[in-house]
Amino acid sequence: QLDESGGGLVQAGGSLRLSCVASGQTFTPYAMAWFRQTPEIEREFVSANDWSGAITYYSDSVKGRFTISRDSAKNTLNLQMNDLKPEDAAKYFCAGDRRLRVGQSYHDFNYWGRGTQVTVSS
Repeated sequence: QLDESGGGLVQAGGSLRLSCVASGQTFTPYAMAWFRQTPEIEREFVSANDWSGAITYYSDSVKGRFTISRDSAKNTLNLQMNDLKPEDAAKYFCAGDRRLRVGQSYHDFNYWGRGTQVTVSS
C-alpha cells in the first residue's frame, strides 16, 4: 500500500514537499515514482528512482525544479517541488514496483497510491 501526503495550495514560485510511505511488512519496491494527472493529461511521468537513488529520472518539464529522494530504511519516497508553476497543478500519484528496473511509464508500475492534490495559483 502506498500513501501520499503533502499536497495543498501554493502560489506560483512557491514550494511543496510530497511524501509517500510504502506500508506493509513484505512490500519493498525496487523502483518508485511520481506521476501526475489532470483532466487533460492522463498519468504523466514526473520522476522516478531506484531503492538506492543511484538511478534517477525526471521529466523535462520538472528537471531543475523538482528533486526526488528515497529513504529506503523508512520505505519513503519524497518529492521536493520548488518554483512551482500553474502548469504543475495536478493530482500527484506515488507508484512502486518490485521489478529490478526503473521505468518512466505508468505501465512499469504495479502499485499505486490514491494521490494528493497540488494546486498552484498564479
